[in-house]
Amino acid sequence: MAIDAATVRKVARLARIAEPEEKLEGLAKELNGIMAWIEQLNEVDTDGVEPMTSAVHVALPMRGDVVTDGGDPEVVLSNAPKRAGNFFVVPKVVE
Repeated sequence: MAIDAATVRKVARLARIAEPEEKLEGLAKELNGIMAWIEQLNEVDTDGVEPMTSAVHVALPMRGDVVTDGGDPEVVLSNAPKRAGNFFVVPKVVE
């Protein structure tokens, strides 16, 4: 996939990044280099390789599922911008 200055301009606009016109060609060349490197990675044989989230296997510590706060609604709701009784009032987000 070749990236040209028009594509860089479009992506910059979508990302709300202001880039001067004179830098677009240079950015297009850099992005084309990155895309070529990614294509090289696609050639690596990964059959039989397990997906991993870390280079080191570490088990995350588990904590007990115990209620530690929330017993006093007045304390919990003390910083609420709006409240109705013991509940937070939030703006409607679904039409």
